[in-house]
Amino acid sequence: MVIHAESPATSMKPFFVVWSGQLVSIIGTSLTWFGLSVWVYLETGSVTQLSMMMLAANAPRILLSPIAGVVVDRVDRRVVMIAADSLAGLGTVVIAIAFFTDSISFPLLVTVAAVIAVFEAFHWPAYQAATTLLVPKDRFSQASGMIQMSEAAGQLLAPVLGASMVAVGGVGGLIAVDVITFLFAVAMLALVRFPNVPQTAQGIASRGSVLQESAFGFRYIWRKRPLLYLLAVFAGINLMLGGIGPILIAYLLSFSSEAAMGTVFSVGATGMLVGSIVASARKVNTGRVARILGATMILGAMMVFIASSRNVFLIVGSLWLGMFVVPYASAMSQSLWMAKVEPDVQGKVFAARAMIAQATNPVALLFIGAIADGIFVPLMGGESILSDFLAIFTGREEGSGYAALFVVLGLTTVAMGVIGWLVPTLRHLERDVPDAEGIPDDPSEDVAPANDDIPSVHSHLDDGDEFAFDPTS
Repeated sequence: MVIHAESPATSMKPFFVVWSGQLVSIIGTSLTWFGLSVWVYLETGSVTQLSMMMLAANAPRILLSPIAGVVVDRVDRRVVMIAADSLAGLGTVVIAIAFFTDSISFPLLVTVAAVIAVFEAFHWPAYQAATTLLVPKDRFSQASGMIQMSEAAGQLLAPVLGASMVAVGGVGGLIAVDVITFLFAVAMLALVRFPNVPQTAQGIASRGSVLQESAFGFRYIWRKRPLLYLLAVFAGINLMLGGIGPILIAYLLSFSSEAAMGTVFSVGATGMLVGSIVASARKVNTGRVARILGATMILGAMMVFIASSRNVFLIVGSLWLGMFVVPYASAMSQSLWMAKVEPDVQGKVFAARAMIAQATNPVALLFIGAIADGIFVPLMGGESILSDFLAIFTGREEGSGYAALFVVLGLTTVAMGVIGWLVPTLRHLERDVPDAEGIPDDPSEDVAPANDDIPSVHSHLDDGDEFAFDPTS
């Protein structure tokens, strides 16, 4: 049976079918990279080589985003997703065969990781742009929340299932399971026919050479300043917090055990899953900018709270709430971009958006260690006005240098949320930027009330999303 999605979408069923396949595939991929990360570290004992593999698995996605966006807007998005999933699956088959034949090597692993990342560069903008066609307009926030949910589920389940599966079948068996999940994702895509992409004036104006169309996404964002300012918030958060994972590990181990640290990370990861479930539970068509900026301030405050306590229970609660707001804010942002960008240029625009937001994450990872060990650890070991101020939060115990860096990053993140709210261009984005041409209204009586602007609670990003960091990974 083939499901034909209508245009405009009036049912979530086609999206559910696609999403279910992607959910299973994401969990499988998360299991694979968990197993490979463990294998690399145990085989080499080198954090540097583990970092090289992670870089190989991420850099191509960022660098190829503009070109991938052009392809997504030129080719049937369903075809792009099937091709990307199939080819990435073949790369995983190569790794599985290498494990089963005892021919696996680090250079092979890095090479295949980079090749798979190339295909993923095309998959994510196609998936995001296709969602606009498959979902009724008033359910954009719910669909975005479901996509965030699949990411959170992968991050939460990978350590739990991965450790058990490695013990039973080894890393090769774990990767073989991933191959099956790729096949399932392709099968689900084969069941759905996507609607035709409506042609708009922006889409016609964007046509040109590959280079010209690659640049179009960046020009589009530059011209729509409210969207640019929104994107700047996410890029800034990734710059501030993109490298906090290693610092959080160092801080926790300065006063707790490895087992306690593992508990903190495991429980904290559940916050992402719950946050994504909340984001997908109801329609939200107003007050999304307020929710995003409120989430930003809460996230920053939680970083300060983590650094201000050595009580594991308080740290777990703060990390949980901080991770809860990550998928919530991402879902609100994604629904805004889906509504405000014309469907036939979403591939290019979403690819440019992802590249800008996530480019700051490697920068953070590159410099965070030197900043922590070269500046903040010596700072908190001496006497100065700044260290005295930071000691109000952190004290002067072992690990206070790492805690002080957390405080500075957290306060800066809170300030970004406040400044964003004080900028009228960003605050009034939903009012001043009309919904894009080519996205027909889908009236519904069940819409969020206009006065529900501030969330009671609320950043890896994505992967596809603007948030590119996850301190629990």
